[in-house]
Amino acid sequence: MPNRATQNATAAIDSMGQEEGNTATGGLRRRRVLVFPLPYQGHINPMFQLAGLLHARGFAITVFHAHFNAPDPSRHPAYDFVPLPDGMSAACTDDTAEPAVIATIKNIFAVNTSCEASFRERLAALLEAPGARDDVACLIADAHLLTLVDVARQQGVPTLALRTGSAACFRCFLANPMLCDKGYLPAQESQLDTPVRELPPYRVRDLMAISRNREEHDLTCKLLSRAVEAARTSTGFILNTFDALETDELATVRQDLGLPVFDVGPLHKISPAASSSILPQDRACLEWLDAQAPSVLYVSFGSLANMSGADLAEMAWGIANAGQPFLWVLRSDLVRGAARVTLPDGFDAVTRERGMVVEWAPQEEVLAHGAVGGFWTHGGWNSTLEGVCGGVPMLCRPYFGDQMGNARYVELVWRTGLALEGELERSKVEEAIRRLMRSEEGGRMRERAQELKRRAAEAITDDAAGSSLLSIDKLVNHILSLSLSK
Repeated sequence: MPNRATQNATAAIDSMGQEEGNTATGGLRRRRVLVFPLPYQGHINPMFQLAGLLHARGFAITVFHAHFNAPDPSRHPAYDFVPLPDGMSAACTDDTAEPAVIATIKNIFAVNTSCEASFRERLAALLEAPGARDDVACLIADAHLLTLVDVARQQGVPTLALRTGSAACFRCFLANPMLCDKGYLPAQESQLDTPVRELPPYRVRDLMAISRNREEHDLTCKLLSRAVEAARTSTGFILNTFDALETDELATVRQDLGLPVFDVGPLHKISPAASSSILPQDRACLEWLDAQAPSVLYVSFGSLANMSGADLAEMAWGIANAGQPFLWVLRSDLVRGAARVTLPDGFDAVTRERGMVVEWAPQEEVLAHGAVGGFWTHGGWNSTLEGVCGGVPMLCRPYFGDQMGNARYVELVWRTGLALEGELERSKVEEAIRRLMRSEEGGRMRERAQELKRRAAEAITDDAAGSSLLSIDKLVNHILSLSLSK
């Protein structure tokens, strides 16, 4: 007998020819967009926000997904879901001695490999359904899913690649071969602060492919080159950013790729999509914020970054000594090698009247709350964009990937925050929080953050002929122009 996943996939495929009423084409049937997110929170959110945006424009949505970090179909009842057996769950959740960046990259490659056969089979079955070749418009896949982009293209399905980071970061992807040729990479410890003249304001330490060993360097270069290939071989490239934030960077990406580039962000402010959070959100923190003055420091390091127990202790005492009201997200897996997070003895007694600790928070709502006056973040792109849209200055403590480059832009290009680098010491933490939240310098950062918030709002405002709304119109028209090859 077929297993449950096969039954669910078959039911989803059977339902795909049954929808009527179409605002996207004016015909009796909706055009259908297939999406395939990379199964990590920072990639799932933008993909579902994009899917929600396209569904609101009249497209039917089918979500292909791995079982690892699988989305909850009940949160998106208007979509069809096709789960793919991947054998990944155990491998991705095992406690490993490997650094987080190496383990994450290997898991990304494993998702590509393990989903390839089942995706080919399920996609072929979908395309054999009555009318499917007229209804299916394209596949939008995460740029890190090159193998699955290739599978779709082999079956005649046009593809678009979604990159969930910044245009500046993808500019580094494109430049990676040059960076290696010119000797910036592999990075040497003595050269980490060397400016990258071809990519200001980056230093070597801010590059995506920085590594401390050859294995990590080679894996990262492979990851970046595959993402670039996924973009170059697609009919279009989608970025969750907006023109006023990254004007020059977007121009560089467009020139280099030579294909349509759609800057459709900030997606979380446009899309009507339901929550796609993997972790349960503690919404009690919003009520706590309602009772606070506009001076709360919100602290969260996303869904993947982690730290040592010693760093957590220094961070905790720095927060305590700064005397600032705070809302702190402490994931249960935040500390490497620890079964649970334990704050230092005495911390609760010192901060009980002015702080709240939760395991996960509804971050978009928190950053939009009037009581939040600053954001201490790991600097992931989703968090950075949400901080921009909240108009709050940011204290950035990057860990890996694009986070170093994002922090560099926050500090030097937009000048809306500080980067906290080097050894994490309580005195440095206390000083950084005071600079961000209480100093004249922090006040100027706040003013610039409010200006970026205004520009983000203009990008998605009809009255202002928002750049992102115009780009979304172009994306919709582009998708409608696509057809499957026979």
